[in-house]
Amino acid sequence: MTLRDEIGVRPDPEFDLVLPPGWARHGLEDGSYDTLLAQLKRRCFENHQPQVYAEMKAHLEQSFADMRKAGVIAYFTATEPGPDTLAIPASINASIKHAEPGTNLDDLVRSLIRDQGAEPLLGDKGTLRFETERNVRVGTDTIVNHSVVYMTPVPGSKRRRALVLVAGFARPLDVSVDSDSMNAHRFLFDAIAASLTWRAPDPVGR
Repeated sequence: MTLRDEIGVRPDPEFDLVLPPGWARHGLEDGSYDTLLAQLKRRCFENHQPQVYAEMKAHLEQSFADMRKAGVIAYFTATEPGPDTLAIPASINASIKHAEPGTNLDDLVRSLIRDQGAEPLLGDKGTLRFETERNVRVGTDTIVNHSVVYMTPVPGSKRRRALVLVAGFARPLDVSVDSDSMNAHRFLFDAIAASLTWRAPDPVGR
C-alpha cells in the first residue's frame, strides 16, 4: 500500500495511446535501454560503423539521463522488429506536469498560448499543442531537434496536473520545417496524441 492509498488519495487514471505497428510503451527501468543499445550496436556493426556506434551510444545514454531528470514516466518508440514495423528515428515521452501547491495550471496554459503559439489539437480544446526546435551537435554534424508537445489535464485533478506528451524527431539543417517529411511526422504524432484514452488505474501489486 502506498502513502496515497493510506491517506485516501485516489490515484490518477492510467492512459493509453493507439500506436503505429511495431511501437510499444516502455518504462525507464524495464530493460528497454539494453534492447535499444543492442539494436543500435547490431545496425552499426552490420554497416561497419563502430565510430557511429560509440557516438550514438553516448547519445542514448544522455537521452535516458535527460528523461529521468525530466520525470518521464513512459516512452513510446519502435522496438518490435517486423515487416510492418514503422521504424522511424522518433519517440514520444510522457510525463506529468504539476501545478504549484494551491494553484492550477491555468496560468501556464495562458503563457503557452501567448508565448509558444499553443493551439487546440485538431480543434479539441482539452489538449494543447505547440512545437519547439533547437540545434544539436551529433559528431561533426548539426541537426535540428524538433519536438511537438501535447498537454492534457489529468481527469479528476481540477487542472492541477496534466499529462505532457513530447514527440521528438530530428531533421537536417537543409530540410525545411514545412517539408513533406516534416508534415508527415506531424500528421502521425497528432493522430497518436488524439487517440489518448483514460482508464481506471491498475490495482497495486498487479
